[in-house]
Amino acid sequence: MLQIFGTKKCKNTEKAVRFFKERKIEFHWVDLVEKKMSEGELKNISKILSLEDMLDKTGKEYKKKNLEYMEYDLFEEILSNPLLLKTPIVRLKNQASAGYEPEIWKEWFLR
Repeated sequence: MLQIFGTKKCKNTEKAVRFFKERKIEFHWVDLVEKKMSEGELKNISKILSLEDMLDKTGKEYKKKNLEYMEYDLFEEILSNPLLLKTPIVRLKNQASAGYEPEIWKEWFLR
């Protein structure tokens, strides 16, 4: 089943939810404010998307933590603070995307 990881305040996540609802595609919603991504979920998604591609370097959380000027373990940082992710993270089986990517999602369902 399709999974959408995001936050209720994220406009791109809202648009993604609307995209799938309009197409009557069922999905499982995970609010990253309420529930962090599990270690297993992050490992599986990072096999498809690089952690760098999932990191939101323009986001408030990245700036607040001053990560631009620090050395850190990216996996551990994202695991402990999922608000560092570029949302929505959308996963379907062995496919995943970060951010609002309707063209990619259309391809998934045309196959």
